[in-house]
Amino acid sequence: MKKKRKHLKESVHISNILDNILSTYRRESDSGLAQVWSLWNDVVGKVIAENARPAAFKGKILLVHVTSSAWIHELTFLKKDIINNINTSLGEDLVEEIKFKIGAL
Repeated sequence: MKKKRKHLKESVHISNILDNILSTYRRESDSGLAQVWSLWNDVVGKVIAENARPAAFKGKILLVHVTSSAWIHELTFLKKDIINNINTSLGEDLVEEIKFKIGAL
């Protein structure tokens, strides 16, 4: 004997379903990266933002992709200020260290 499927009374948009599923598997660091990503341009300014982008978190280390070794050198001198500005903007000490690496923006 076949059972009839119950019809849903309300339809649900697929994005709601995906958000619920992804939030189950998403690490906390991913949400931190999203926060940093959203304020990055304001924190570092237009010129740096055109040549450097946050790429990943590992613990409290932020990995930033840059366009060249010259930018790695330049940003190394600005690292403490960038960390301070990010944490101040977030209102919490989310970033303790930044590692720069040449990569796709």
